[in-house]
Amino acid sequence: MSPFVKSYLFAYNFLQASAWTISLLSIVSSFLSHKTINGAYASAGYLISVMQTAAVLEVVHGAIGIVPSGFLSPLMQWSGRTHFVLAIVGQINEVQDSPWLSITLVAWCLGEMIRYPHYASSCLGRCPYWLTYLRYTGFIVIYPTGLMGELLIMYKALPHVKERNLYANFFAVFPFSYYEFLWAILLVYPFLWLKLYLQLFKQRKSKLGKSEKHHGKRKRM
Repeated sequence: MSPFVKSYLFAYNFLQASAWTISLLSIVSSFLSHKTINGAYASAGYLISVMQTAAVLEVVHGAIGIVPSGFLSPLMQWSGRTHFVLAIVGQINEVQDSPWLSITLVAWCLGEMIRYPHYASSCLGRCPYWLTYLRYTGFIVIYPTGLMGELLIMYKALPHVKERNLYANFFAVFPFSYYEFLWAILLVYPFLWLKLYLQLFKQRKSKLGKSEKHHGKRKRM
């Protein structure tokens, strides 16, 4: 990997890590001010939406081969989250103050506050063992929490989608409505998510094993 690409990837991951940290701090500040967990989207929704949309660059990174993740896995993760935060949450006010949305956004923030610093440190070749361990252990609890919140918010959005016939013009060319499309996503989403989740467990075994050996050698030195 060229120094230019390394510098670019470090800057991208550092920016993402900073933005997600600011988002979590905004949510915590809102909670302390208003003594309720329902204000997460109002306090950090815009920044989270922007950074999640910008994460399409990770699909590009995989497609052109500057990171080893490939194209399909980042695309699935990006499209699922971006659809959730822009097409559903951003358009349906009734779900924006749900405590489950706040839990979901906090889970997203925590996950990205671990993932992006790990990537940034790896670009420098100086990723500490504790951060690698956190990256491949924290997801075990954080990711299912986020999934549960996403599913519940999508389910809660269904009556509003049907009532307003949301995205009717776009779906006019298809033999199904957005309401039916969203139902299909609800049914398929957990299985697609499970594939990615199990893939992370395989990576955990590989990455932590290598990191432990490297960490042990450094301690002996």
